[in-house]
Amino acid sequence: MNDRMTLAPDAARQLATTTKTTPQMRGITPRYLLRALPWVDVESGVFRVNRRRTYVLGDDRLSTYQDGDTHRVIPGDLRELPYLREADDALLTELAGAFAQVTFDTGQVLAEDGEVTDRLLVIVQGRAEKRARGRYGEEALLDVVGDGQFFDLDTWTRSTPTPYRVTALTPGTALSLDRAALARLGDRDPALRAAMDAYLAVDGVLPGSEVPVDLSSGHVGEPDLPATFVDYEDAPREYHMNLAQTVLRVHTRVSDLYSGTMDQVRTQANLTAHALRERQEDVLLNHPEHGLFSNIAPGQRVQARYGAPTPDDLDELLTRVWKQPGYFLAHPRAIAAFGRECTRRGVPPVIDTSFGSPLLTWRGVPLLPSDKVRFSGGADTGTTEILLMRVGEAEQGVVGLRPAKVADEIEPGLAMRNMGVDKKGITSYLMTAYFNAAVLVEDALAVLQNVEVSRYHDYA
Repeated sequence: MNDRMTLAPDAARQLATTTKTTPQMRGITPRYLLRALPWVDVESGVFRVNRRRTYVLGDDRLSTYQDGDTHRVIPGDLRELPYLREADDALLTELAGAFAQVTFDTGQVLAEDGEVTDRLLVIVQGRAEKRARGRYGEEALLDVVGDGQFFDLDTWTRSTPTPYRVTALTPGTALSLDRAALARLGDRDPALRAAMDAYLAVDGVLPGSEVPVDLSSGHVGEPDLPATFVDYEDAPREYHMNLAQTVLRVHTRVSDLYSGTMDQVRTQANLTAHALRERQEDVLLNHPEHGLFSNIAPGQRVQARYGAPTPDDLDELLTRVWKQPGYFLAHPRAIAAFGRECTRRGVPPVIDTSFGSPLLTWRGVPLLPSDKVRFSGGADTGTTEILLMRVGEAEQGVVGLRPAKVADEIEPGLAMRNMGVDKKGITSYLMTAYFNAAVLVEDALAVLQNVEVSRYHDYA
């Protein structure tokens, strides 16, 4: 027997109109990098960065690989040393084979201030600090070196005293090359000897510095005025468009019958566009050739001195990008680790609103979170990196690149092209995002490396 006196809610709902959300997607992030970069519309599909001529510059690190229990230098990477740039493969292979593996412990002195050393050390794993005596006898920290970095090429090549002391901060492994091995190859190979002599002849000029413009100044006398010109690079770098691409497929019966309140094709295209933009941000950061992390100039890499990111580390980054720094970019876990270190020191970072969100800042520079910043090793115990950049074309910073116009464009640099309907009634749409990023001047970008995020503190 039914003793209800009103219509049941379940039955009533059969006549009701449901209020629906658009499809939600967990993978959508704020994509702060894409929002922070000023975008240049490239008319021709190619963007050329013209720079002043600089003195020959090598990388500040040598790549290694592991062969069983032994670490070895990759022979081709020895071309990062200025006078080995034109050396043939056989010579580089022989020189790479002359490296010997050594280990070191925390606190061990790897090079002594004022000592003429006969070995070039390449750190494979671990960190060490360079310290020197100041003018009044005080001790100054010059730099922290880590995986892949070496010291000291110039004093080793010239057989002059090392201008600083190097002390290990952690246990680690290094590869050592005796100067006699290089001398023997130079005696056998005239081209190498000539390249070394040319390197030795350029004394007091920092590799990577721009060729100077001769000027005079003052107001006394009538000196002869210097004549000069500004020289340019012979082969400036050109950036071509990268792309992220996929084919979106929607059955015609879905788009015809079920688009009453929500356009099915538009909804599918919107979610696919989000996925393409997420890939775009990942490529801009991590592409092995064009990614920002792969385009850090020598001298613009900073090692985390204690592992966890500290205010001192970020201050050191700011000394590398001191001209109008725009943004730090880091994994959320690295930002949390930085916050913990600030809390422990009693200097909580200021919170500011950028892009409509509350963000940590340091020295007024926002820390933008991005889950695209990768980890080396496990996500829980591995290390990551923190990027600092200056942005904008007028500021000679980092700029995003996209085509000025693309056929069937639905967003700037993103096209959706109808490819037709197949015999199964499925409509295909080619979706393509074109993009790249250019570093206009090398000091627009710096990175803090080997950042550990798993350190916590007990405040009890």
